[in-house]
Amino acid sequence: MITLHDKIRGCIAGSWVGSAMGAAVEGWTHERIVEAYGWLDRLLPYKHYTAYTDWQRPAGTTEDGIERQKLMNTTAIAKGGRFTAEDLVAVWVRDLQPERMVYKQEPFDQTLLEMARSGVPARELGRLWPFNNVNSLARAGHTIGIVNAGDPDGAAADVYDVGLVYASAQTYALRWAALYHASIAAALRPDSTVASVCDTALAYADYHAQHDTPYARYDSVKREVERALEIGTRHVGDPMGMLPEFDALYYGGTHFVYAMSQANEVVCKGLAIFVASEGDARTALLAAVNYGRDTDCVAAVTAGLAGAYSGASALDAAWIEQINAATAIDPYTNSYRDIDTTADGLHAVVLKGIEARRAYVDLMTGNQAWLER
Repeated sequence: MITLHDKIRGCIAGSWVGSAMGAAVEGWTHERIVEAYGWLDRLLPYKHYTAYTDWQRPAGTTEDGIERQKLMNTTAIAKGGRFTAEDLVAVWVRDLQPERMVYKQEPFDQTLLEMARSGVPARELGRLWPFNNVNSLARAGHTIGIVNAGDPDGAAADVYDVGLVYASAQTYALRWAALYHASIAAALRPDSTVASVCDTALAYADYHAQHDTPYARYDSVKREVERALEIGTRHVGDPMGMLPEFDALYYGGTHFVYAMSQANEVVCKGLAIFVASEGDARTALLAAVNYGRDTDCVAAVTAGLAGAYSGASALDAAWIEQINAATAIDPYTNSYRDIDTTADGLHAVVLKGIEARRAYVDLMTGNQAWLER
């Protein structure tokens, strides 16, 4: 039996291992990965931000997306439950050090911190963000799905609170994040299936859709989700077989910032690989890492969802051990909680939420006569 704890640990481990393994080949084409490694299935050392740093990251070191997730994990564990934009930004202001951020976080992370410290309200930060379809929250906000385990509605609603630190409410970035984190919440149910997780993604593709507005003419979210799920279904058992179709849909773009990190591309690939891999976290993670383009983001999304569905036991224990070892010696990380202590903390948060709901139901239904008209 896959337990709730194993599913939570699987979501964290999948996203961390996927990020760390994919980071070594981020921005590469699939063909370049094949030429260099044949089939990449191991954690490698790598460098990022070489224009202004010279840090060789040991194999198993995670990257900027997981640093964002770690801040959310810290916030949820400290609060003991669901958290708000203000809660998250308070942790930023308390914990982040700009001189260390240059090694592991994007320039926009530093800018958001500067604006928060200058007094910009948490829910107004996203209005000042220029990247309206970047996958920053979709690929880093797994915590939102976890603390709302079994409750997709709660996860989608929290995206439109917490997510306002990264984007305004009108952006497609939040639409994609909402449907993805709702899917994680659905995957964490004891009765989840690959089909039920996909049904959730499709159901939330219209969440906060602005019908009958000028935005509606450009709204392709549901169509893209439907297409991704259809492609994945045609390639069940062969996730690499659909790579040519995705390369024909999402390509180029190196002339603009975060071209390969658009939320629609990353989330659609993640959903399709999840389906084609039949929810198996190991299969899904390795396919995503070897796809090319934004490999760390696609792998974090794909393996985070598959891990929430199939649990950490579906992943190689050696990968998890190596990630934990790299975390322990990381001089620039936001948190030294490893995969196991993070999963333990978030599991306790979810259990606390379940007990609170049980107490509410007991209170409201304890006297049958009181419920009657």
